[in-house]
Amino acid sequence: MSAVTSEVREDGICIVTMSHPPVNALTVQGWFDVASALDAAGADPRVKVVVLRAEGKGYNAGVDIKEMQNTTGFDALIGANKGCYAAFKAVYECAVPVIAAVNGFCVGGGVGLVGNADIVVAAENAYFGVPEVKQGALGAATHMARLVPQQMMRALYFTAATIPATELHRFGSVYRLAPPEQLLEVALEVAASIAEKDGRVIRAAKEALNGIEPVDVNKSYRFEQGFTFELNLAGVSDELRDDFAGTDKAKK
Repeated sequence: MSAVTSEVREDGICIVTMSHPPVNALTVQGWFDVASALDAAGADPRVKVVVLRAEGKGYNAGVDIKEMQNTTGFDALIGANKGCYAAFKAVYECAVPVIAAVNGFCVGGGVGLVGNADIVVAAENAYFGVPEVKQGALGAATHMARLVPQQMMRALYFTAATIPATELHRFGSVYRLAPPEQLLEVALEVAASIAEKDGRVIRAAKEALNGIEPVDVNKSYRFEQGFTFELNLAGVSDELRDDFAGTDKAKK
């Protein structure tokens, strides 16, 4: 069963939902499923806007480290890198605007999705972070830099600290805050204000805004991934992932 489902409503809003308990840490296939859902939504002439949301206690906890630890060789690592790249790219290049409706925690790969979204709506208790340095990987700095100022991004990246949605709202990168129980309602309200417009104009506007971006997010993220491969080849990543997995198991 796929961790990603998609529903196209009569008003032109497509709701894409991620659900992979317990923490929405997506497998390799899960990341490609996100990409496929966004690609399909953009290719559907009925769709004017996408709401990318999640079920459960958090929005996204990044890649499934357990899958990586239980796979010999580098297949899972390469798959996760390619899957994340495809998913982030699909969000950014979706032919229609993508609204990220963020509940709870949004870390690692979750920031990659949200940072490439057009609009972010978040629950008042949501928080964001890129803890990659603790696990011997790099990535999503490209996307965190779209949510916070440069020095703030570097501080969050080096310290692996998190930042609350309320702060991102102050920076302007979170468009609307909502009580957790009203998150989808608020996201759909924002989506409806887009869906009422002419779809041809909305699609042209999305393409135009992407065309004037000062940073090529796809190339920037791919550059980051190169350092993740270096750390893996050096054995650093395995060591830190083993420590993380051991700590995680101890908690359970």
